[in-house]
Amino acid sequence: MRWLRLIPLLVAAAGYVIVPTPDHAVPRPAVAFLAADAVLGFTQEMTIGFGFGVERVGGVWHDEAGTGFGDTARQFTTLRDLRKSHPGGVSVFTQSPELLAGALAQTVAAGTPVVAVDSPPATGSGVSLYVGNNNYLLGTMLAGQVAGRLPGSSAGAVVLGTSVPGAPALDLRIAGIRDELRRLRPRLAVLGPFDTKQDPAANRAAWRILVEANPAALAFLGTGDADAYNLASIRQRTNGAWAAGGFSVDRRALRAVRSGQLALVSPEPFLQGAVAGMLQAAHAKYATPLPRGWIVTPGLPITAGNVDRILERQESLGNRVQWFQHLADDIVARPDTYLRPLGAAGCPSVDAEAGCQ
Repeated sequence: MRWLRLIPLLVAAAGYVIVPTPDHAVPRPAVAFLAADAVLGFTQEMTIGFGFGVERVGGVWHDEAGTGFGDTARQFTTLRDLRKSHPGGVSVFTQSPELLAGALAQTVAAGTPVVAVDSPPATGSGVSLYVGNNNYLLGTMLAGQVAGRLPGSSAGAVVLGTSVPGAPALDLRIAGIRDELRRLRPRLAVLGPFDTKQDPAANRAAWRILVEANPAALAFLGTGDADAYNLASIRQRTNGAWAAGGFSVDRRALRAVRSGQLALVSPEPFLQGAVAGMLQAAHAKYATPLPRGWIVTPGLPITAGNVDRILERQESLGNRVQWFQHLADDIVARPDTYLRPLGAAGCPSVDAEAGCQ
């Protein structure tokens, strides 16, 4: 197979090693996680979380596969391989749900259970379970933090960037930011979103151009992992008076919060992966029915008040497990408490139960 197994490398780096059952052992159910943009920190958090979730159930073989930036063609072929080799189930994170819809539908039709993670599944994919954030709400969280850094009478521009234009989850973050800023600071002019690229180096270059082109802007806000730490770095190096904000749990972003350079919200990707892994493993091992709908996992505003605890949490896998295990167990034990209609996942609404307006 032409896909890369990620978990042994990633968890070893985190100081925790998952030892899979040898191929000659008694056969066990097999599940897998397929991730887009596998080199990025938030994707690695999801991937490690998935491995933990499967191991939390126990007795299930698991593999984790990843592809490069925007490589939907490789995701397509890898998914085809995984549905044959891991019939117990495949959890999928993709930034291109529409392009992958046909392949996902074929996977479901072949009898392999599929869980969408982080990005809502497209109509026609046949996927009936999604584990992820209310991304519109996350956008309002970030906007609230940034508005608190600007005087109530502020009049000027706020520049928005997104690392994957058209990605449904990121578009919802943009909508939440824009709507909440207009509500809290109605005199602001919100510009964008501009394409800030996924690759960290290209992302940094894009933000440099945007900052230079908008010298009077009051804030620059991005939707992705690299957006957060790159904006903080540019602000610090240029002694910028503008506010910076993003979504990440990268240690560079966390340190920038501690130094006052950045407003930050974490989508808590480890938790998303853990919940998907536990549900997928329980279904493969015990035939526990998978819920149908959208399991809402919470995000977390990161502030001066909690950043030191989050930095400590991110130091090791053991610390993450201690932090998330109780909540992940509760979500899996009582999924109906966290479940919303699948169609609501794409709605620009703080209250997802209200549906699309």
